[in-house]
Amino acid sequence: MFLRTEPYLHQKARWPQQGRVILAQYDADSIVVYQAYRPAIGHFAAQHGYFGGEFKLSRMTWIKPNFLWMMYRSGWGTKPGQEVILAIHLQRSAFDLILAQAIHSSFQPEWYASQESWQQAVQTSDVRLQWDPDHNPAGHKLERRAIQLGLRGEAVRRYAQEWIISIEDISDFVAEQRQHVVSGNYEALLTPAELAYPVQDLETAHRLQVPQIFPTSW
Repeated sequence: MFLRTEPYLHQKARWPQQGRVILAQYDADSIVVYQAYRPAIGHFAAQHGYFGGEFKLSRMTWIKPNFLWMMYRSGWGTKPGQEVILAIHLQRSAFDLILAQAIHSSFQPEWYASQESWQQAVQTSDVRLQWDPDHNPAGHKLERRAIQLGLRGEAVRRYAQEWIISIEDISDFVAEQRQHVVSGNYEALLTPAELAYPVQDLETAHRLQVPQIFPTSW
């Protein structure tokens, strides 16, 4: 497995406890995002390094850079249709482009002059932005918010066929760590190493409502 991992308790101590935070594993050229699929789609993607086969480009697909948010949504890979957990190594420049195009999935009066202007922005963008409560490994809600990004149209096509560097099936790793969660043995729990992702573009950072972050080294 190419993902870098660290003890969960070590990371918990350094992560922001509240606010909107894009927690992610990244380097100068790439960032990891997560998705969960049924075996037919997930296995094809892991084997071929892109999304094809039964994957439908006509549907919106949601990506999550935060591992524990993906675990909450997929029930640690136990929910029907979400058994195969994928770690997608994505071009960092592509992720920044996705962030720059993101429009809130619901009307936010503090960011749009009217309901009509928000609807127009939604119609002209292929990326949806959603902030939801983050959760700890046991599924308890936190004050911190986690991001997920919905891709459709040209964005989902480029994501599925152009922007991906590699795809890992990490289902076995997820199953191993799930046992530590079930037993409450958090000292043994490993999670992918993540830091707050720095949004370089000031306008994008302002729209996402995230602070300018200068992360420490891994």
